[in-house]
Amino acid sequence: MLRELPNIGASESENYLLEETGMAKTPAEGLESLARNLEANTGKSVAVWVDIARGTGIEKHKPLVEYLKQEQGLTHGYANFVALEALAKQEDPARGSEDLVAVQYATKPNLKPLYDKLVAAIGAFGEDVDFSPKKAYVSLRRNKQFGILQPTTAQRLDVGLVLKDTSAEGRLEASGSFNTMLTHRVRVNSLDEIDSELLGWLLQAYSSA
Repeated sequence: MLRELPNIGASESENYLLEETGMAKTPAEGLESLARNLEANTGKSVAVWVDIARGTGIEKHKPLVEYLKQEQGLTHGYANFVALEALAKQEDPARGSEDLVAVQYATKPNLKPLYDKLVAAIGAFGEDVDFSPKKAYVSLRRNKQFGILQPTTAQRLDVGLVLKDTSAEGRLEASGSFNTMLTHRVRVNSLDEIDSELLGWLLQAYSSA
């Protein structure tokens, strides 16, 4: 289960994220475990919770998480998981909203596990993380945007970051023409590259937003 970060130092936070979001497992195993625990603890399956979430008519991640916590009594981790499932898998055409995340990865299914792993880790930063899907990427927001997740090529997902006063070095590249609203970019080609270093940069960007 995803939980809020405790009040610990930066390096310890990175280790905490690796442990609490199941980073040692595959993304599929982590999500399956979360789904099993959700049903065991609440008596309702993921499908039932998704129906409840969709029934609210709420189409933004953060307000839906708040509803599930305040009105349904879910912890932040479960609420975040249900909200992501409800919004990412919306298939009811009557609602008139396109499943932007599904479209982004429809021709790049090999990159979806990278996205899932990043979303699980970023969602654990705090209750105020907002995932806002756009046509080509998912915006990461707190009080303001602090990053993006973008499947740029068939083999690579780019993590864009807002890290002011941070020098570009090594895999932490200057954003350049990639996105002028960002300061840096990290190219991710495999699950192994979603490591404590990358999570540390994401946590730094989140903390400054």
